[in-house]
Amino acid sequence: MKDMAKALIIGGGIAGTVTAMALRKAGHDVRLYEAYDRSADGVGAFLTLAVNGLDALDALDLKDLVKGLGFDTPKMSLSLGDGHRLAEFPLGGAMPDGTVSQTVRRSDLYVALRDEAVRRGVHTEYGKRLVSASETADGVRARFADGTEADGDLLIGADGLRSQVRRIIDPAAPAPRYIPLLNTGGFTRDVEVGGEPGVMHMTFGKRLFHAYVPRPGGEVWWFANLPRRREPTQSELAGITSEEWRAKLLRLTAGDRSPIGAVIEATEEISTPWSTYDFPSVPNWRTARMVIIGDAAHATSPAAGQGAAMALEDAVTLGRCLRDSTVPEALRHYEKLRRARVERVVEQGKRNGSNKMSGPVSHLIRDAFLRRAFRNPKAGQDAGEWMWAHHIDWATPVTA
Repeated sequence: MKDMAKALIIGGGIAGTVTAMALRKAGHDVRLYEAYDRSADGVGAFLTLAVNGLDALDALDLKDLVKGLGFDTPKMSLSLGDGHRLAEFPLGGAMPDGTVSQTVRRSDLYVALRDEAVRRGVHTEYGKRLVSASETADGVRARFADGTEADGDLLIGADGLRSQVRRIIDPAAPAPRYIPLLNTGGFTRDVEVGGEPGVMHMTFGKRLFHAYVPRPGGEVWWFANLPRRREPTQSELAGITSEEWRAKLLRLTAGDRSPIGAVIEATEEISTPWSTYDFPSVPNWRTARMVIIGDAAHATSPAAGQGAAMALEDAVTLGRCLRDSTVPEALRHYEKLRRARVERVVEQGKRNGSNKMSGPVSHLIRDAFLRRAFRNPKAGQDAGEWMWAHHIDWATPVTA
């Protein structure tokens, strides 16, 4: 193991928190800085954490902590709006111990990881918004909006889609690419949808893509992707009430042979929609002492089902690299190990998302294409196997 380094991690979300624990396991000192003056308890909707993300957590002895926060989601079912079943297949299969993909509220996942990080000695400072950073003779110095500074051996940007660290590394870095879809969803227990709990039912509807999954115990969790060609502002989205979104969703799902209309009707509070973005490629991930991870480096459309998993893989890989090399070498190794994989995931997400956009006529063309594509019942499973089967062996040394 190399000499202990002091890492400044910018961003106290899931990516930053797990990265901090990975670096602690690798023998390094960490300081976690979060721009907001509070944690993210209760914030966000839900996600399905694929088995490769759970495999990454297992490398840090975190898998058992996450299992049970939500529920097993072993399979997905794909249908068209006319009720035609395209395919049903395992959602990534199972790990050797039988663990399958987990669907969990984002805030529950964050809180569990944050509390475990505290238990493992990770300290987070809130209200620390990074404004600039520069490399020194033997390290890096970060400057925050409150006038304070911090010195370390390296700086890690886990600060998301609008990353300040990405702009510091490369002022000409590309902006996120808007994908013309909005995301919304909710939770209800006041409707019976039938079917096996834990099966994610996804429908390429006539006007929008939507999905629901029954949770053991009677709840139904759901999401929908609303087409929106022009990128909206946050104020535009916030200015539309939950009831207005409900009415729009019901109009757009009318005619689809799915219980989603009843699910939407029964949902007490519909989440304010948020926009979808990705990065086709970010040219510069690092300098000698600074690096970006997670959405800051490679945001992917939710259609890939891999956003959280990619960030977790990043965290574990970076931890291994910093365990086995000096900082500049470790950052080079990290990028070499990660770039090709994450850019392939981003492209897969873009392809998946393009099938979600439809109109009165275009959905007929899309549906004909999907019927042909899924004539092989294993088509969807085979297409995603390279994502789900990825394994990171923490014990294996990282070498050039």
